[in-house]
Order: sequence, then structure tokens, then C-alpha cells
Amino acid sequence: MWCLDLLLPLLLIINDASCQWNVWVPRDISAMTNSCVVIPCTFMYPSGIRPYRGTHGIWYFGQPYPQLFPPVVFKSRTDVVHESYKGRTKMLGDLHQRNCTLLINNIGTEHSGKYYFRADLGGANMYTFPDFSELKVLDQPNIDVPEEIISDESLELTCYAPDNCPDLTPEIQWMYTDYLPDPEFSSDYLEESNTAVLSSTLTFTPRPMHNGQLLGCRVFYPNTTLVYERLISLDIKYAPRSVWVNVSSEVMEGSSVMLHCEVDSNPPSRISWMFGDEELLWDTASNISLSLDDLTPAQEGIYTCVGDNGYGIMNTSLYLAVKYPPREPLVNDSMTVLEGSSLALHCSTQGSPAPTLTWLKDGELVGTITADELSVLEILEITPQGDGQYRCLAENEHGRASSSFNITVEYAPVLLEESKCTVVREGVQCVCIATGNPEPTIEFYLPDVNITINESDGRYNFYTHTDGHTSTGMIKLREKGERVDNGGPAVNVHCSFYNTYGRESVHLELQQEKKYMMAVIVGTIGGVAVIAFIIAAVRYVGHNNKKENGNPRQDVVLENPALYYSAVKKDKQNLRKKVLKTELLGSKFNSILEETTGEDGDYQPVGSMAGLEKQELNYAALEFIGARSREGASGRGDDDSNYTEIKAK
Repeated sequence: MWCLDLLLPLLLIINDASCQWNVWVPRDISAMTNSCVVIPCTFMYPSGIRPYRGTHGIWYFGQPYPQLFPPVVFKSRTDVVHESYKGRTKMLGDLHQRNCTLLINNIGTEHSGKYYFRADLGGANMYTFPDFSELKVLDQPNIDVPEEIISDESLELTCYAPDNCPDLTPEIQWMYTDYLPDPEFSSDYLEESNTAVLSSTLTFTPRPMHNGQLLGCRVFYPNTTLVYERLISLDIKYAPRSVWVNVSSEVMEGSSVMLHCEVDSNPPSRISWMFGDEELLWDTASNISLSLDDLTPAQEGIYTCVGDNGYGIMNTSLYLAVKYPPREPLVNDSMTVLEGSSLALHCSTQGSPAPTLTWLKDGELVGTITADELSVLEILEITPQGDGQYRCLAENEHGRASSSFNITVEYAPVLLEESKCTVVREGVQCVCIATGNPEPTIEFYLPDVNITINESDGRYNFYTHTDGHTSTGMIKLREKGERVDNGGPAVNVHCSFYNTYGRESVHLELQQEKKYMMAVIVGTIGGVAVIAFIIAAVRYVGHNNKKENGNPRQDVVLENPALYYSAVKKDKQNLRKKVLKTELLGSKFNSILEETTGEDGDYQPVGSMAGLEKQELNYAALEFIGARSREGASGRGDDDSNYTEIKAK
């Protein structure tokens, strides 16, 4: 509560001799609507002036110049005042004591403004003081809010209520403080320049979650219906507290993807998308989206969203995986190596997910399957069997790719066991077979006559053939030669074979003649067996034919011998299969007779089946004894048996 007695010390310091027209009023004063306000006022006038007919005063609103007819708030001589102030104003001070304090009741916001006092001492001694008191009529209390509220820093909010009405004493309450962390309250009473203000201070530490929350201050006057409230929304500045982005994802090469980022901060952050050290996109907002089209494997990696609003920085990253089928593997170039060399074959590729690498040689699996982008196949001391095509196959769930190369293994020639001399119809045939890389050259040497036979020597029917890395040489000796102790022919043949990496000469062994004779015997027996089977088949066909006619003893005339030929032809095919089984028993004997020499020097197949293949048996002249006789045919028989005469053209 203010006190007018405080004005008295001011009057004592005034020097009457130098005193002029002067007034003291509070520059600013406030009050709540529908309440009252007291405007303290003290004025002075020159000491030489004597009030004429007493001391009077006038309060004006808005301006101090009477000639402009400002609204009259209070006039001590009469009750003539402006309509808006009728019954509202009262002079509390004693003008004779130079106290011009004014009371205004039931004020409204329309009464806010400047108030001027005019002293009237009678006659020409009237003076309007230029100093004024500005009244602020409030419909809600004031809350002192700092310009910047920062998260996690202690905050003080003060609510003010004017206490310039002698009959009404305000009280203050804070509203919506239940969610605040450990709020503290304190009150204070301020009195300055004869104006009074009641204050209440709320202290707490705001968090980002409190941003945008409402707080309220309520001013009320006990025993009245006067209640005033003020609500504020907390604008709490805080660094980014969360940055949300897409989860890490996998996409196919050539597709598109949208990366989203949201940042929770106040004020909004500068959001940027980073790929490594490269900034791809930025904007000042609460969220931002980055579009990536036609993706390539080069765009696979870590994408980071960074939020910065001046109060702090925060970022979150995601991994974008670009899936694609394996690329064509990189492998060694085709190579030529020497037998016994050790090799390291490399295969590298790229793919996502990492491909499996498989080594194949000529289509067959070699080595182990590797789940990596690099595979090394080590070959220790390569052999001729290592020669061929090597292929590296890369596979993953999205596709496959492969690359191949050739390895050529060079090695010294090696004689094959098929090399030998055998007895044939017209003499001795010697075969020399060797393999090597480069393909070996073959020569025959006859030490008895000191003759070397090669491609430049056409004697002894020299023949050579190359198939891949295998060379075959063959000669035929027309004469069987002298007899040795065991009765076989005397043969002395050496085979020489050589290439870049070596040369070797071996003596060719002669296959014994008794083996040849055994093969001839077995072949002859086989041929006789075939003929016997054919005769039996023909008899069987004829016998069945007589049974089918219902009279086995009746004479039959073969009107169409071709029909019998067809039946015998089928039996011949069945018999041929049986003979083949017989021939298998003597296969090791017949092997030396697979080729025989004709008169022109060519080699011909021998054996029982060979003869059958070469000759076509003629069954057109089959005749049965007891049937009607034909010219040029003869036979014998009895009633119980039929015999067939076979004639060959």
C-alpha cells in the first residue's frame, strides 16, 4: 500500500525563492479493469503568488491544452466532467496542501491514456503542467517472459498485478504447473514512485518436452468476482533431440529409393543429407526427403542426415545396399606351361550379395567353392591331365557370370602300351603310339639293315597320324623274316619318338604267332557255327510251314521263295546276336585280326562276323526234298526229314 506521507520530504527540499510552476506525478501507473486506481500528485507554484478565492485544480485526459477542449476528468469548482468519468473520479488530496492525488473508480480499458493536472489559483494564476501520468488499464496480468528460453537452463517467469487501488488487494496464482519438474514459487511486493505492484515468480528447468506447453497466471481480488488470467505458450529452444531416418535397406541396381529424414528441434534445423563428405541436399525445415533414381553399385554406402539449429548438432545414418548380379569375372589369360609347374589361378568379380566362385575344368568341378569376390586355385606340379579349359563361375541370387581360359601343358613324349608288332596275313605290322605336347614325331629304325623310316621315307608302307597330342606311326614288313628258336618270325624294330622336351627309343615287342593261329581257329569255328545256326533256322521255318498247311507229308511247291527269305533274314539277325556272344569269348584272339591285308595293301577286318558282313547269303534257291522238282535243283531225303540246300552266288 502506498502512502501519501512520502511526498512531504520532497516539499521540504524545495527552495521557495527559486520555486516555479512544477508538478510531480508517476510517469506510468497501471490498474486492472473494473477496479480502481489512485494517481499520486503534488504540485508547486511560485512563492509570490497568493491564491485568490482558494486553490482549485482540473484533471484533463489526453492533452494539457484547454483551448483544444480535452475531456475533463475532474474539476474542483464544478461537477462538470466528461461523460465517461461521471461518478468515477474523486480528489483524494488537499489542493490547499498542494496535493492533487486523484482516484478513479470502475475504470475500463478505454480510460488508458495520459492524465494532465491544471492548477487554478484564481485570476490569471492558472497553469497546466506539461508533465503527465500515463495510466495502463489491464484486462489481464503481465508475465515477464525472457526473450529466449533454453532447454535445460533454469527459467524464471514473473507475473505482475498492480496494487494501486486502496480498497482492493490482489492475489496471484500460477496455473498448469503440474507437469513441470520441481517448480518453485516466490512472491514479492514492489513499491516505486508511489505505485505498487505485486509479483509472483515461478522457477523451474524446462525440457524439450515442455515446448509449446501452456502456463497461466491468475490474479483475483478476494471477496469480489474480479478474476484476471494470462496464458502463455512456452517457446523453448533446444538442440536437435532426435533425427529419424529410414531403416537401412536393400534395393536392386537400376531401381529408385526415397530417403526421409525428420529432425525434432526448436527452432527448426538446417537439415542436410550427406554421402560420405558430399552434401547431396539441404533445407531449413522439420523434415526433408532425398530421391535417388537409377541406382548403381557406386551409390551403395552410408547416408547421413545432419540437423543443426545453432543450439546443437545431431545426426543419424543408414546403410543403403545396392544388389546386383555378379560381374564378368577377371581370370588369368590362356597360358602354356611345362609339366611339373605350379600355378596360382585367380578369379575376381563383384556382386551383391558376395557371389560364390566355382572353378570348373572341362565342365567338371575342381577345387572348392568360395563365397567371396576373390578365389585362387592352386595347382601344384601340374600334369598333362591338367591340360584343358578352366572356367570360373560366379553366382548369387540375382544372376551368374563366368569367364574361361585355356591351360596348355607341354611335356616330354610318353610311349603308350598299345605300341607293339603283330603278325598279320602278309607279314608283320608294327605300331608305335606316343603322346606328348608338342605332339611327338615318330620314326622307326631297323637295326638289322640300319634303316631309319620316317615321313621322308615311303618304304615299308609308313603311315603316321596325329590326334590331339597323340601321334601314331605304323609300318608293315612284307617278309616274315627268319625263324628263331621258338618258331616265330625274327623281328627287330625300334621306335623313336621325340619333341622339344625329350627323345626316347624303345624296342617293339612282337606278339607271338600262336596267338594269331588261335585267333584264326576261333574265327573259323565262329563262322561254321553261324552257318550251322542258319541251316537250323531254315529247316525250322520249313517245318513250321508244313504244319501250318495241315498236312506235313503233302508235297509243297514254293510259289514265292521271297517270303521264306524274309523269315530267314529275321532268324539271321537273331543268330548274329548269339554269334557275337560267342565271339566275345575269343575277343583277345580276334583283336589281332581286326585288320588284314588285301591284295592292294589295304587293311581289312577278319573273323567270322567279318565274313558275314562282307558276303550276302542268297536264299532265293531254297528247295525241299519231296516238293515238286525244279530244273537245276536236286536233293535227297526221306519222309521224316527235310533238308535244305544252300547255294551262294
